[in-house]
Amino acid sequence: MTVSIHLPRILRIGAGASAELAQTLATLGLSRPLIVTDGYLLRSGRAERLATSLKKAGIASRVFSETVPEPTVGCVEAARDVLLAGDHDCVVGFGGGSPIDSAKAIAVLSRHGGEMSDYRTPFVQDTPGLPIIAVPTTAGTGSEATRFTVITDDLRGEKMLCAGLAYLPIAALVDYELTLTMPPRLTADTGLDALTHGIEAYVSRRANPFSDTFALAALRSIAPSLRRVWADPMDREARARMMLGATQAGIAFSNSSVALVHGMSRPIGAHFHVPHGLSNAMLLPVITTYSMPAAVGRYADCARAMGLADGGDGDEAAAERLVGELARLNADLAVPTPRTYGIDERRWNELIPLMAEQALASGSPANNPVVPTADEVVSLYRRTWNA
Repeated sequence: MTVSIHLPRILRIGAGASAELAQTLATLGLSRPLIVTDGYLLRSGRAERLATSLKKAGIASRVFSETVPEPTVGCVEAARDVLLAGDHDCVVGFGGGSPIDSAKAIAVLSRHGGEMSDYRTPFVQDTPGLPIIAVPTTAGTGSEATRFTVITDDLRGEKMLCAGLAYLPIAALVDYELTLTMPPRLTADTGLDALTHGIEAYVSRRANPFSDTFALAALRSIAPSLRRVWADPMDREARARMMLGATQAGIAFSNSSVALVHGMSRPIGAHFHVPHGLSNAMLLPVITTYSMPAAVGRYADCARAMGLADGGDGDEAAAERLVGELARLNADLAVPTPRTYGIDERRWNELIPLMAEQALASGSPANNPVVPTADEVVSLYRRTWNA
């Protein structure tokens, strides 16, 4: 069987990589970027410093800073209008997953038109939009290396997964120094998001030898580092490993897929505005327990990559250690349950059937080692509430 592998054309990783934006644009023959970022990065002066560094290199740019967490259709359309009002030849996503996902959607919508809902899966957008350059400031989503974006339709209460090569950044500048100021909660949520990417990419029904290599490498980078950056945000070695691991995990799932955790996570984010990495973390121990019997060897490999077991441990024992570690991680990193997060129990129960329908419709659960029925997804949501 042939496997198609897709990566950014330019991938620069390491301290100071973000300072190479002007050089990267010049290499690509681009000179009129719209920088898409968020209010925090604007207020902190970091977006302005990025624009100033481009100006010194003779590159004129404009900044759109009104992206929101879990990007929405309205936000994307507003940014598209700003882009179309200027003479821009590319889009720079500067920030966490939300600005980068927004930049991806803007790059496609501004070139091809229509509504964002026209692009949700199973539709695949491979024809390029504007070139995308990603400069991540968090270690989590891996969006800098993926051919996906997720945009929320507020009117429908739905997170839309959009897929295709048009969303794959042409270049990514992965600079761990940009993560040194991340607060503990964001550090934990994004780190658990990356961990989920690595595990799901490896156990996915669409896994392949190429994605396996990056998935296991990601787990080796993330597992010994996540508690360290939670405890000490200035641990540069651990920050570097987390940033590398997040990108490796992004490469893995972009060339494999995510699975049931992500399928069930998106509706939680859409309806209850739970950050994506946090909703993944809420689900991960429950879904892993449910899925493990169908892929014991694969989950055992994940445990070994994370240093939880070695070659002398049987697959069953190793996989059980993985489940135990995921629960301990959630406890150590203060991950709330839906109940302790403050979600209204009656509203949760009312929406479970719709969330199950939306999860299955996203397509991700079909890649899981066990493909669940709608009733099983309902049951898993109930178990997650009571976890």
